[in-house]
Amino acid sequence: MEKLLQNIKKFKLSHLQPDLETFIRKKREFLDQSKGNFLKFSKVFEKIQCHDPSVIDLENRMVTIGAPDDLEPEELKALYQSLDQLCPWRKGPFNFFGIKVDSEWQSWMKWERIFPHIKNLKGRRILDIGSSNGYYMFRAAAHNPLIVLGLEPQSYFYFQYLAIQKFLKQDNVFCLPIPHDELPKMGDYFDTVFCMGVLYHRPSPVEMLREIHDSMKKGGELVLENLILETRENFCLFPKDRYAKMRNVYFIPDLLAMESWLLRAGFTNIRCVDIAKTLVEEQRKTRWIQTESLKNFLDPHDPDKTVEGYPAPVRAIFLAEAR
Repeated sequence: MEKLLQNIKKFKLSHLQPDLETFIRKKREFLDQSKGNFLKFSKVFEKIQCHDPSVIDLENRMVTIGAPDDLEPEELKALYQSLDQLCPWRKGPFNFFGIKVDSEWQSWMKWERIFPHIKNLKGRRILDIGSSNGYYMFRAAAHNPLIVLGLEPQSYFYFQYLAIQKFLKQDNVFCLPIPHDELPKMGDYFDTVFCMGVLYHRPSPVEMLREIHDSMKKGGELVLENLILETRENFCLFPKDRYAKMRNVYFIPDLLAMESWLLRAGFTNIRCVDIAKTLVEEQRKTRWIQTESLKNFLDPHDPDKTVEGYPAPVRAIFLAEAR
């Protein structure tokens, strides 16, 4: 986080220096005094030795860091144990010096659905809300943006990101361990905002979209991926309790309702560029998670329904511009 402050002029954030200094100091104090999972995963992270990878590949489906010959056998064993202790690995896949972390999500599938449609990322100021371990941030970093800032409040994902950055050392990629509503007001700063798999967890989705809009430059691009219903009747599903065993799912809009939300929030040039049913080829249980996955969330007798009887997960990608 301190490196973000050191590069305030480079990233054109000088007008926010006092606010960011106060904010980052408080977050550093929080991490220094952390308990529970933050303390547990910070200890795992601190034990990971830094190694210089002979190869870095951010452009292909598996983010690759180093080669097996870069490390001694004992060093590889120690790294494997640390990566294992940082489970669950939801996003990926990653290759650490020959250690292949087969994440729950084959995240390259979503990236390949998104990337052909979005504006060139070179020189752009990017925000990734709910950035997890940074898989999408690092894929974006391969295209020379000015800055990529991620927001990830979950301790295991945040320390996975730190572990990855310990080797990659991408000097224009940063992550803050906070939800979006704790980010200091940055004015119309961002050129591109990724908000993927987040909005349905918010009880006030239009309010969040307005806050995102207000943080973007005029003409800036929102890349929004969300659970949807495949109708255009302008209504939403509000799960009674859980959806696909998730407790904190509030509104799942249909396609027209999603467009209406974006209009209400101030966006223009709204278009849906992809609709994809979530399949077990994309989300599945691996040895790098210890929990259930998609197969367990669906009705075993009808894969078109969740275990609660709702329509099975379908995700749509919307692009929109700030005005």
